[in-house]
Amino acid sequence: MKSYLKFTITVIILLALVFLGANIILRASYNEINGRPYRVEAERIAAKIEKGEDYSLSEYSYITNIEAVDEGFKYGNSDYLVKEIDGRLYRFDYTYLADKSYELRMFNICFGIVAVFALALLSFVYFKIIRPFKKFSDYPVELAKGNLTAPLKDSKNKYFGKFLWGLDLLREKLESRKASELALQKQNKTMILSLSHDINTPLGVIELYAKALEKGLYKDEQKKLVIAQSINAKCEEIRGYVNDIVKTSSENFLNLEVNNNEFYLSSLMDNIKAFYTDKLELLKINFTIDRFPDCILSGDFDRSTEVLQNIIENAVKYGDGKEICICFSREDDCQLVHIRNTGCTLSDNELPHIFDSFWRGSNVGSNSGSGLGLYICRSLMHKMNGDIYAEINGSDMSVTVVFAVS
Repeated sequence: MKSYLKFTITVIILLALVFLGANIILRASYNEINGRPYRVEAERIAAKIEKGEDYSLSEYSYITNIEAVDEGFKYGNSDYLVKEIDGRLYRFDYTYLADKSYELRMFNICFGIVAVFALALLSFVYFKIIRPFKKFSDYPVELAKGNLTAPLKDSKNKYFGKFLWGLDLLREKLESRKASELALQKQNKTMILSLSHDINTPLGVIELYAKALEKGLYKDEQKKLVIAQSINAKCEEIRGYVNDIVKTSSENFLNLEVNNNEFYLSSLMDNIKAFYTDKLELLKINFTIDRFPDCILSGDFDRSTEVLQNIIENAVKYGDGKEICICFSREDDCQLVHIRNTGCTLSDNELPHIFDSFWRGSNVGSNSGSGLGLYICRSLMHKMNGDIYAEINGSDMSVTVVFAVS
């Protein structure tokens, strides 16, 4: 804000200096006499008088008056020269100063219009862009601090309307995610407490049987067999509880949401092309998208874009950096999108595990990652009634995304 105010003051000062300087220079140049321009004007008027043509002194800058005189006329106080035209004497009064007030006035008017336009533009930028931006410039900082409760005020500003809408949408998403995380934490704690209570019961039974066996209370071998079977049953019961914990944790820790709708395959591909064409060109990777018949897909457009981006990022990370190709095929009511990259170093026995959570292959090298990318892709595609699978063809890796066709 302060820097813009300084900039505005600087512009106003420069305009004032240009205005004053131009006026001084123009006035000085108007007052200068280069040679004797009044003689030139007198010769032109004399020629017109001699030819009997009409003339107007307003068209001339130096000649102020013309008068026919006799030989005995009085000189007077003004500057003049005398010319004989057709046997008569004419007195030409002149001035050394050219009358350029009209030109000077027109310059000042034009410069004034430009100055007013410049100041109006600066004011427009301030009131329509700078000041509105100042009002919500601290909003991203508040979001980063976790202040998600205060929504942005509605604004009809056409320059920031979409930006404000996007910020408020981000706030709502963060607020929703925060609420979901709190609910998930509460659910997990409740589940842990419940399972802890449930596990304590079979553990107590096992502990009693173990102490009885340790003290030799059971002499009958048949009775010992029954106790061993009971201990085994309780262990299976505990294993069931543990499996429930693992299943619940794996289903809830990402909290993936989709908004299934309909969208065109061409829109999805345009999005991917716009995002990756320049990026892969800089990396010198040959990126091609085969021709395809357009169709309407069922699913979440943004999530579908996320899935394809995740696969392409993996192709960039783990391929040889030579080629990435997107091709298409159709099976029944499904549209298949194949993303193929060269330079696959993943072994065949590792292929079935690439969609598991937290799994990373032997080809990761120094590439960082969490092992969740393809797991998220599979989870999203299942929620969109689609699927995803991978194949290794020689040295090429191909990941196929299956979309439901509307």
